[in-house]
Amino acid sequence: MFNWMKTAMLMAAITALFGVLGAAMGGKSGMLLALGFALLSNFFAYWFSDKMVLRMYNAQEVDETSAPQFYGMVRELAERAQLPMPRVYLIEEEAPNAFATGRNPEHAAVAATTGILRVLSARELRGVMAHELAHVKHRDILISTISATMAGAISALANFALLFGGRDSEGRPANPIAGILVALLAPIAGALIQMAISRAREFEADRGGAEISGDPHALASALDKIQRYAQGIPLDATERHPETAQMMIVNPLSGGGLRGLFSTHPATEERIRRLMAMSIGGR
Repeated sequence: MFNWMKTAMLMAAITALFGVLGAAMGGKSGMLLALGFALLSNFFAYWFSDKMVLRMYNAQEVDETSAPQFYGMVRELAERAQLPMPRVYLIEEEAPNAFATGRNPEHAAVAATTGILRVLSARELRGVMAHELAHVKHRDILISTISATMAGAISALANFALLFGGRDSEGRPANPIAGILVALLAPIAGALIQMAISRAREFEADRGGAEISGDPHALASALDKIQRYAQGIPLDATERHPETAQMMIVNPLSGGGLRGLFSTHPATEERIRRLMAMSIGGR
């Protein structure tokens, strides 16, 4: 419940930030224009983001014939979660990872790399796919898509503001220094809020995935393995499209300074600690 409240507050913050940037650009009319642009961006992301990301990763759809064990595992977990059967995809990549996409449970897809099938045990893989189905059940894909789209739109508007200047609330030319500061800081703030939303949703999906699979220890073990492999094996498609890193069960991009603040995922160690606490508490 806390993570849901936190997500709602962060979504409100990123929307307000969008309005502030719009107002700095063109007063009241600029704010309305900015919010309209956000709605248009979200509409496009809502309908087409799943197809775009699956194409980015060259994901291939599989079924009972082409991948019977993997497909059967997803079907069993979807039934346990009381979800419609999602489309199932495999990605020819050595790096172990997985993600979910789709605008709602009726139009969802789950994808995993061939590397994750080789690296994890059947129990661990089951925990990972339960985590992805928890994202579907909580409609996290829609939330993360909207936050990512709005963060990107804020950056675009900020660039526009830097080029063409801004207006105050009465429509008069704004203080140029203040305008530059808003244009520079707004994208950073938007990105930070987007990353905070993503981290909150990952904790919730870990909890939901452990409940769906009934095996929090297996998911904890899977996260540990994926984290260790992710440090040595790059996920090529994510290197080319870093904006998709937030979708993965573990961030495949290496972090630098201020790692916790700018990460799209919580620390893997903390995720494992919480899952192990669930495992002990469930005995």
